[in-house]
Amino acid sequence: MRGAPISITALSYWQSGRRRPERPDSLLALSHLEDVLDMPEGALSQLLGPPRPRGRGRIRQPEPQVQGIGRDNVRLAQLLAGVDTSSDTGLNRVSQQDRVEIGAEGGTRRVRSRQTLRADRGGVDRWVLVYDTDAPGNPLPTIGMLRSCRLGRLIADPTSGILVAELLFPRPLRQGETLVLEYELLQGEAPYPALETSHFRRFRLPVREYALEVRFDSRSLPARCEQFCTPDLATGAAVKVDDWGYAHAKARDFGPGIFGIRWEWSYN
Repeated sequence: MRGAPISITALSYWQSGRRRPERPDSLLALSHLEDVLDMPEGALSQLLGPPRPRGRGRIRQPEPQVQGIGRDNVRLAQLLAGVDTSSDTGLNRVSQQDRVEIGAEGGTRRVRSRQTLRADRGGVDRWVLVYDTDAPGNPLPTIGMLRSCRLGRLIADPTSGILVAELLFPRPLRQGETLVLEYELLQGEAPYPALETSHFRRFRLPVREYALEVRFDSRSLPARCEQFCTPDLATGAAVKVDDWGYAHAKARDFGPGIFGIRWEWSYN
């Protein structure tokens, strides 16, 4: 490119985050690319952030720690190794809202999520979604209704009941920039997965505010509900189910840990 050699493979690696331009000839190619795309000077290079350390003193990017209850954590770690998790520690969880819809049969129909994220460093470009049925063999959902992101790599493992997916941002974020993204997880036609008695989210890193809402079908309301969280999963505060079949719970400055709502069916 204008005397600065660059391959299609290199461009693909830059776009996916697997590599970054750092050598002088690569940075020269990047400036030419800005010109070709009619972008302001430095528009691409300012997204790179500081150079990555090299040599024997190089600090390795920490692998995501996987924790859970009743879960094959080794298998989950193997699945996460198939996607790019380098942006994970660079995203501040400002807020998270989950709405769960439970069908008349007691199975999950839909999970809608809305997240507000802030970049703690420049260049973060994706959110890694992990959905765990906690019931190996249950059908895995499909991903839909994407806002402010598009679907990247997706790994579905029905045997373990885990779904891992990359939600790619429209462009890498600058340090301090915020992004609101939305997605939903949809099950197929009824009957939905086996009878559910809880819904929870595992937080590996802290979240400033988390809100969980569970909507039950009016034809099948639970006998009682309660919220629960780590460290004491055995006890929790009672949660009221309102006249429209909704139960909700909130947490502030929570994590790492597990937070959720569980319920008992009247016919159990």
